[in-house]
Amino acid sequence: MNEEWLDFIISNRNHEEHFYDYVEGPMADDQIYNFVTDLLEGNITRQEFWEKAAFKYPTHQAMIRHDAIYCLNFIESYEVEDVRFK
Repeated sequence: MNEEWLDFIISNRNHEEHFYDYVEGPMADDQIYNFVTDLLEGNITRQEFWEKAAFKYPTHQAMIRHDAIYCLNFIESYEVEDVRFK
């Protein structure tokens, strides 16, 4: 998470359109979203947002725009063994 990420999250929350076909990065979970809401409503400053978000570990997400997904072509798949559960 950085300032560019926060600006992008804010623009999405304000329903501003972007034209990226693919976006990847930290996901603003419910708690982070609440901090963003507080920031947008003027209840906290950007500095306070970063102080609150500092110890949160967001999950990662990827997004492909629905109109861009049709540009993808399936090539192959393979099974990967998950060693975490052995």
